[in-house]
Amino acid sequence: MSERGKRTSRHTYVHRAGFTVYGLAWAQQRDAFRLCLSSFIEGPRNKMQVVERDAQRDSLVVVAEADVAFPATKLLWAPMATGSSNLLAASSDFLRLYALADPPAPVTNSNGSFIGNTQQPQLRSLELRATLKPASARRQQQQQSKTSPPPLTAFDWNEADPSMCVTSSIDTTCTVWDVNRLEQKTQLIAHDKAVYDVAFSREPNSFASVGADGSVRMFDLRSLEHSTILYDTPPQLTPASTTTTTQTMENPPLLRISWNKLDSNYLATFQMDSKKVVILDVRVPSIPVTELYGHQAGVNAIAWAPHSSAHICTVADDSFALVWDIGNVAQKRTMSEPLLTYRAGEAINNLSWTPGIPEWIGVAVGDTIQALKV
Repeated sequence: MSERGKRTSRHTYVHRAGFTVYGLAWAQQRDAFRLCLSSFIEGPRNKMQVVERDAQRDSLVVVAEADVAFPATKLLWAPMATGSSNLLAASSDFLRLYALADPPAPVTNSNGSFIGNTQQPQLRSLELRATLKPASARRQQQQQSKTSPPPLTAFDWNEADPSMCVTSSIDTTCTVWDVNRLEQKTQLIAHDKAVYDVAFSREPNSFASVGADGSVRMFDLRSLEHSTILYDTPPQLTPASTTTTTQTMENPPLLRISWNKLDSNYLATFQMDSKKVVILDVRVPSIPVTELYGHQAGVNAIAWAPHSSAHICTVADDSFALVWDIGNVAQKRTMSEPLLTYRAGEAINNLSWTPGIPEWIGVAVGDTIQALKV
């Protein structure tokens, strides 16, 4: 990446997947240069891939593949606290848990010599371990309903208590899961419209969500009957449609939310088709503490640095990945000068910044993933 136009030392790996990449997750463990990626293809013919760095070739190679029905709206490897480097979760119609199988043992002949080309890594398998279905979906199944369950838009894994996940859905609900027991703990109506994203705080009992109603809402697992509205997007006049000439004032949807990994006071979010990222302080609701203006097209994803509370990465349709230094955030109501920039060549769909190897960021660009050293 370059620093304000000045070129610095850089190392980049590029892997071409053969399909449009949307889902992207970097392994959490410190010794694993491993990413999982998934396709965005309409219809039940999607794929997941796991790639790792091959030290001998100094490149990313595919180590596992799996066919899946629907595009994954989010991928996450299990937090380091689980002690499992091979467990993976993906959200689509349901939340599914996968395990990356151990490498197959090499085949030898009667003389003890290896058979085959040992230079080519043998593919491992992604094994489906569990499908977590909410109670409403199970009732539909028992009633032999032909109605498809409302799809999941995202999920998050609780790093402080990795037995817990929370999912968000277009049916306005969030569902909290016990991953160890593979059962639903509770489901709540979180927003007035579809919920688009959800994220746990560093504090194990808090999570926040954003959705089509344009609000950021914070929940406490110990008192889920109440929520705190931290922010609402400013209302905008909606254009007249083909069916009505009436214009109304509505809050633009918020698409993604990301909680600071080291300071639970700060959240980041952005609204649909916006070039701006909003930084919020939970202690001062309603008013952003900082707004980041650096992109020339709609923002697609955000991720806080896993090792620094002052740094955040944003990616957008303008093909840029920007790393921001928002130290002394209260003194910078607006920012337009990123610390680092990287141009990918085409729109960046997603990104992942792992605590395992925090000097690397992964971005999804067209049919490729690119690993960037920052």
